[in-house]
Amino acid sequence: MSHHRVPDPGRRKIGSSTPGSQGSDLAADRAPYDGTPPDGDRLEPLGRQETKASYTYTGLRGWRRWRALRPGRGMYHDVMRRLPYYWSDISDAWTYRTVASTIRMYFVNLLPAIAYTLDMYRRTGEFFGINEALFSSALAAMVFSVLGAQPLTIVGVTGLISLFNFTIYDIISIYDVSIYPQFMAWTGIWAAIFHWLVAILNGCDYMRYVTDFSSESFGMYVGIIYLIKGVEELVNEFDEYGSTAGFLACMIAMLYFASVYAVEKLGSGKIWKAGFRGMLADYSYVVQFCTVFWVGFSHIPGRLKSTHISRVPVTKAFLPTQPRSWLIDFWNLDVKWIFVAMPFGFLVMLLFYYDHNVSSITAQARQFPLKKPGGFHWDFFLLGCTTFVAGILGLPLPNGLVPQAPVHTDSLTVYKTGLRIIPTAEGEGTEIRRPVVRAEAVVEQRVTHFLMGLALIGTMTGPLLVVLHTMPAAVFAGVFFVVGWGSIESNGILQKFIYLQAEERFIQWDEPLLQVRKRKIWLYIAIQFSAVAACVAISHTLAAIGFPVLITLLIPFRILVIPRWFALHELQVLDDFTATNKIVLASLGGKPALPEHSTEEEWGLERRRSERRFGVPRQRAGSIHR
Repeated sequence: MSHHRVPDPGRRKIGSSTPGSQGSDLAADRAPYDGTPPDGDRLEPLGRQETKASYTYTGLRGWRRWRALRPGRGMYHDVMRRLPYYWSDISDAWTYRTVASTIRMYFVNLLPAIAYTLDMYRRTGEFFGINEALFSSALAAMVFSVLGAQPLTIVGVTGLISLFNFTIYDIISIYDVSIYPQFMAWTGIWAAIFHWLVAILNGCDYMRYVTDFSSESFGMYVGIIYLIKGVEELVNEFDEYGSTAGFLACMIAMLYFASVYAVEKLGSGKIWKAGFRGMLADYSYVVQFCTVFWVGFSHIPGRLKSTHISRVPVTKAFLPTQPRSWLIDFWNLDVKWIFVAMPFGFLVMLLFYYDHNVSSITAQARQFPLKKPGGFHWDFFLLGCTTFVAGILGLPLPNGLVPQAPVHTDSLTVYKTGLRIIPTAEGEGTEIRRPVVRAEAVVEQRVTHFLMGLALIGTMTGPLLVVLHTMPAAVFAGVFFVVGWGSIESNGILQKFIYLQAEERFIQWDEPLLQVRKRKIWLYIAIQFSAVAACVAISHTLAAIGFPVLITLLIPFRILVIPRWFALHELQVLDDFTATNKIVLASLGGKPALPEHSTEEEWGLERRRSERRFGVPRQRAGSIHR
């Protein structure tokens, strides 16, 4: 049987540079079938029964090729692929990496969640407080650690849902602010229904078409929003407590950011032994200055302690912030408002469709040597369940955390630092020595996520709430800076911009970007930054609830429009498919259709060169290496 794929002139493919190309057909894959699916697994020839163990639509004809007409197929295959590994997900957790990961992820999840909640607390009439954020994160952690097909994906409260919540509050307050709890409950209910529909109709398959073009834009947007939130937190200190408290808050925030950044750099640097550097990477949020020191710093007797700065507002253990029961009386809302909440729920689904699935992709990114399969459809269905429960309980809706998800996998990865010796023309003894980091293995399990959820529930107890109350809000402004700058510093948009500013004589001759004209690189990053600027601009108006639409539109924009302006070889250097791991793509219906005369190895040339020279990058809080 021939293994040559016959080109189909009627089929439009992602990345094609043919004028007038409309990109890949997202409704159905119509490529002629040669008996070999994209992942190399053998299937029956066209017209015979497909293999039950595979999940693909390649080569199918008639109604079977339409994903929406095969309801539940993706969810079924997700569960059947992951279920045989369930016991090993528990037994494999008996290792030191599980302990280090649990501690690291508790703080990496807790501190940003509190930071986002401080913003929501002030801007939603004190409806969403610390207990709501802790309960929401714990609920999601317990559900996804026990039932999820991708337990490495950290799920909790994000800054984007914070933005969404207080924007809805601003809109509802124009009419009747008293209906806000019931309206948010119905927003969550509608969002859950849309989640279930997308999962059942196999809609997550289209995430395989996501490329670094949209992922980098989204990461830059998130980073800028977090930096703005950090500044707003400090401005609030000046407004509420005066200039003295404001200046002290600024110092704490900036020094906190500097200390965390320094420890993370040391953890990925070359000084001391590799084992000690690993300890710094594992506990950078907790050891030395980070968090513990700067909280204590604000309590040093004298002028520091007497300066009144805002601290984390808490309530009684296991009780809502407002005097209410945990269950929202969502049935007491007028019918008209129930249907008004429907488009808001749809927008939440759009946001989570991109945010949560990208989080899952980054948690299973190409640099991690994962062996166990994932399951996007099943997890998105579970996300609908947690969205429903969080909505009727009056909690911030949880979803996958883009900054934290890859950090979780990184904390479970066993790294080895090797030595690369580069000879020079000056002779023996003058060679260049560089460290090369290799990811050896990943402790793939579901125990760390479960233990982190238990720890978050424990944080809702009285003694630990008292401890949280001692923490100055300025520390969480520093958390915004850490996460925000992490998303920007490692972003491909910034890296390409730095390349364009470099003096030409210092650019390596094997730099892949040299294959692309500079004006085309300028055009590429200008388009990305224009999308980022549009999202940031709309996020500071009442139309902020529409930002999920802009984010989601980046996917078809890359597929349908960008190939009109760039040649294929230019896109192969500038862009890459975000999901390239075969075990990840197995849940998404296989690989996306590559342009004709193009192979997988010809994409992501810049990333491949970097990994050859320096190895894989370590994940820092906020970084989005894929």
